[in-house]
Amino acid sequence: MATRWISWMPAAAVVVGMFAQAARGAGPTSCKIEFNLKGWSAIYETASGTGKIKCSNGQTARVSLKSKGGGLTFGKMKIVDGIGTFSEVVDISEVFGEYAVAETDAALGKSADAQVLTKGNVSLALAGKGKGVELGFDFGKFTITKEK
Repeated sequence: MATRWISWMPAAAVVVGMFAQAARGAGPTSCKIEFNLKGWSAIYETASGTGKIKCSNGQTARVSLKSKGGGLTFGKMKIVDGIGTFSEVVDISEVFGEYAVAETDAALGKSADAQVLTKGNVSLALAGKGKGVELGFDFGKFTITKEK
């Protein structure tokens, strides 16, 4: 009887270890994005760019960014070395998709911009410095897709 107890004990320890590791990996993680974005507006606003997302659990992704909207805006803009912080997620896949945007703009020459975007339970706070000429108020969407 003692022989059987000892023979399955290592297998049980492996299974318990796997469950413990899975439970640790399923907790929330924090993710950040570094990005560049440029675009224009003349009542309709459009911008596109690229970025890289890094999460505290080791997940990373290169992404494409698109922003579209409409309102009373006129001008062009360029953000270089922008940064963003996502609310906590369980997996990096939760940050991809369309975020709602509402912002006001006023810039001439060098400027700074900050905004918070939302997509269901995930929010994204963006900040960046750039240059351009833009004046207005707009609503729209900001889309993050994983590059293939």
